[in-house]
Amino acid sequence: MSLSRRSVVLSAAAVAAAPPASAQTHAGDAGHPSAVHPGSFATEMHARMRAMTETMNRVPMTGDPDRDFLAMMIPHHQGAIDMARLVLVHGRDPLTRQLAEEIMASQQAEIGSMQGRLATLERAPPGGAEAFPALTGTRGGASP
Repeated sequence: MSLSRRSVVLSAAAVAAAPPASAQTHAGDAGHPSAVHPGSFATEMHARMRAMTETMNRVPMTGDPDRDFLAMMIPHHQGAIDMARLVLVHGRDPLTRQLAEEIMASQQAEIGSMQGRLATLERAPPGGAEAFPALTGTRGGASP
């Protein structure tokens, strides 16, 4: 049997013999910072994801794509802020922490822009384009 064929056969045998991922345990997990237990990063991250999804699912749809988009994106951005905050609490890598800080700042600015736009759209008469001031934020300059 050739070396490459032997490798394929041995790899397939190892995969077949391995227990499913749900049954595997790792002795070192208990002390790992991302192990799943109350207060861990993984537990808190999943809780933030669930909270974000539940909040987004409670947003009533109006049938207006612009308003519905903004209403859904606000809790989505807040979820990103909440998750980035967890990296600041649990993370150690300076560049990842810096990215988390930048995400928090940019997402907060965009939430403000979206809230302002949503308020304008809710007050605007149908088809009243003149009532739509330009968005500002981190996605570029103002546009007409």
